[in-house]
Amino acid sequence: MNAILTVAFIGLVVGFFLLFGISPMEFTEGIFTRILAKPNSIKSQINEATKRKKPNVFRREISEAQEILRLTNRTNMFGILCTCSLGLSAIGICAAIAIGNAFLAPVMAVGLMFVPFWYVKTTATNYKKAISSELETALSIITTAYLRNEDIITSIEENVHYLNAPVKAVFENFISRIKLSNPDITAAILDMKTKIDNEVFHEWCDSLILCQSDRSLKSTLTPIVNKLSDMRVVNADLEYLITGPRKEFISMAFLVIGNVPLLYMLNKAWFNSLMNTVVGQIVLAISAVGIFISTAIVIKLTKPIEYKR
Repeated sequence: MNAILTVAFIGLVVGFFLLFGISPMEFTEGIFTRILAKPNSIKSQINEATKRKKPNVFRREISEAQEILRLTNRTNMFGILCTCSLGLSAIGICAAIAIGNAFLAPVMAVGLMFVPFWYVKTTATNYKKAISSELETALSIITTAYLRNEDIITSIEENVHYLNAPVKAVFENFISRIKLSNPDITAAILDMKTKIDNEVFHEWCDSLILCQSDRSLKSTLTPIVNKLSDMRVVNADLEYLITGPRKEFISMAFLVIGNVPLLYMLNKAWFNSLMNTVVGQIVLAISAVGIFISTAIVIKLTKPIEYKR
């Protein structure tokens, strides 16, 4: 009966969208944009500006995902991300209703809603690692050339074909701006600095600006570039240390989930107690809460270390 009601509800929602000509992506993006809207009251705005009141978990997760999409030039994916989030939330509610567990429904709805945003965070980690690795190569060869000829334009032109995207495009735009638009090197460096979200790169750009007025400061560039190598070594050690605990968490999560069908095969009476009694349903809901919270913590703790000035 629950399955029939669930199918009927899904049909009702689909019919609603078709009848009024509403796009699911526009609908979901509007909802999440509303969640991210700035507070209206002056008191709330003051608290947010002074950071006396932290944003709630929904706003924080969505804002972080939106910022990651902006940094990785994928802002057009936000609508799809919102649609997937609400879709997974609806699937979680339907699954909980189908098995007759009212306690599990809100847990699945909220937990699965965050899954797409957690996925974006993991892709951002890989993106930052790739950027850091490419920056290490780019800044190293450009700095070496600059120490030799003391001309940043020539240094970049000599080595830009050795670089890979997306770092290559940043330096190509730098050369194009100087040659075709504005010959002000300092302004071009400041503009280039905003294109990559990396503290070491920002420090390198600041030092490079100082070198334009005092060439003797060029010796400060090499120690800055070496910081990328140091961070790569530290992150490699960190990745080695967290691989074991991360595998253990994944194994335990699958073990908890796999115990439910395993219990059905081993002892149907216990399975019925777990699925059909109030206490059993609460236990399932608590287990789901534990899995979702643990997943969020693991994703937060396994981010690569970043250099901060």
